[in-house]
Amino acid sequence: MNSSHGFSSIVHLNIGGKKFCTTVDTLTQREPDSMLAAMFSGRHTVCQESGKGYIFVDRDGKHFRHILNWMRDGVVPLLKDSEYLELMREADYYQLLGLIDGIKAALSKKKEDEELGSELTRIDIIKCIQSERVRFRGVNLSGLDLSKLDLSFVDFSYACLKNVFFSRANLQCAKFRDVDAEASIFHNATLRECEFTGANLHGALLAGANLQSANLQDACLIDCSFCGADLRSAHLQTADLTNANLEGANLEGANLKGAKLSNANLKGANLQRAYLRHVNLRETQLEGAKLDGANLLGAIR
Repeated sequence: MNSSHGFSSIVHLNIGGKKFCTTVDTLTQREPDSMLAAMFSGRHTVCQESGKGYIFVDRDGKHFRHILNWMRDGVVPLLKDSEYLELMREADYYQLLGLIDGIKAALSKKKEDEELGSELTRIDIIKCIQSERVRFRGVNLSGLDLSKLDLSFVDFSYACLKNVFFSRANLQCAKFRDVDAEASIFHNATLRECEFTGANLHGALLAGANLQSANLQDACLIDCSFCGADLRSAHLQTADLTNANLEGANLEGANLKGAKLSNANLKGANLQRAYLRHVNLRETQLEGAKLDGANLLGAIR
């Protein structure tokens, strides 16, 4: 990894089995506050695969070429909406804030170009929430950027919220009953005591969100990311958490009665005093999870 003759060091990366070759300059200059920049800043020791010379990162390598091209020339690729959301998850993991903003702008422009915008705009939403009681029941808000807004106590029940950006929004006590919020972004949002009963959150990003005492009963949470989320005392009865990532999440006192946890990642999660009676944990990853005081009567392990 040492450079010579003033040229940048060559770096060989193995991202989830896909091999890439780049330079330290590429990984550190465009986004100096990213995780990749920190890894190759020289402040940390980076381990290589024994005898192979590759540095392994345990992430899906499908979109890493787009990340490298962004780091090289700052261009956001043209992708389908679903692929943009996949790339957004990877950009969030690597803490590439510039790329995240670029993806948001690309999605917004794509919506306008295709004339598939929602029934309301962000400005319309801001005007609405200035009134005392706000209801968007059954409204199509798909693709809107509602990040950082105070949307506490708003009723979104039965609305179409596909691909909506709620990052860092205050949604305390908001109602999301039976909404279609597939692939929406709730990163670091405040969702305390929210109601998501019967909601479709397939593939949604809720990493770092505060979901204390939230009601997610019967919700579709397949492929959701709850990494580091606060789910203390949350209601997750009969929720489908298949393939969900709850690594490091706090589920202390949560009720998971009847929840589906097939291939769910609960590594390092806090499950102290959680209700897990008769839950099938056979295909659940529980390495390092805290289970002190959890009710595991009849659980399959």
